[in-house]
Amino acid sequence: MRIRSRSHRNSTIVRWSAALLAVSALTSALTLVTAQAGGPSGDPGREKPTIVLVHGAFADASSWDGVVALLQKNGYTVAAPANPLRGIPQDSTYLASFLKSVKGPIVLAGHSYGGEVISQAAVGNDNVKALVYINAIMPDVGESFSSLSAKFAPVPLTKALKQVAFRNGDGTTGTDVYVQPDKLRSVFAEDLPTSQTDLMAVTQRPIALSAFADKLTGAAWRNKPVYALVGRQDQSINPALELFEAKRANARKTVEINSSHVSLVSHPQEVKNLIVNAAEDYMGK
Repeated sequence: MRIRSRSHRNSTIVRWSAALLAVSALTSALTLVTAQAGGPSGDPGREKPTIVLVHGAFADASSWDGVVALLQKNGYTVAAPANPLRGIPQDSTYLASFLKSVKGPIVLAGHSYGGEVISQAAVGNDNVKALVYINAIMPDVGESFSSLSAKFAPVPLTKALKQVAFRNGDGTTGTDVYVQPDKLRSVFAEDLPTSQTDLMAVTQRPIALSAFADKLTGAAWRNKPVYALVGRQDQSINPALELFEAKRANARKTVEINSSHVSLVSHPQEVKNLIVNAAEDYMGK
């Protein structure tokens, strides 16, 4: 039988006490860091949301580049998925699937036609905590872009479009809509340099003609916080329509700036500020 000395037992007790104190200190430190980061033990305890950005017609996700860079500098995780531009049923379903792959809270922003898409895609998704509309279309259930915009004076864009027929692999046909290249700057991005709009005119992505008549079957803005930015010089969507939409949605904040339709390109700082405003409201800052 092995008998340990009193001094050995005392030494063991001291080592265990030191280990317990170290664990306690580490736990306290982690709790403090979590609280400072606004995590589960923080006050108000809401984690930083992922920002998801959805582009509109005649554009691609790169139109958000300036905004993305600013958001990332502010420490946000950002995603800017491609919008297929094939119509509300297809595009909103696609986006809804993408949103399900994002873990945690989301602030969802849409530009132009992207506003329609986010309105329907966010229905039933509790992770989407706020909707941000940038020079956007925001129809209600049963409304389309065409029916909603018809209530306001027409904009120059309507006379600067061209239609191009296409055929699908299964033999079905459709019609794409483009902005006439020589008119793109004046009706779409007049506050950008010609060197930039010349590139935009060549690389623009068309939207299916059918998208203009697609009616929404869901409108998430009816039960989620809304933030809106209106471009006073918008020649693609009537600014009065944008203000009407924001008021109808009881927007928590509406910002008006001197901008063309592509404020996300020409005024990325103001656009970023509004998105961060929505995120910080959610976090309780």
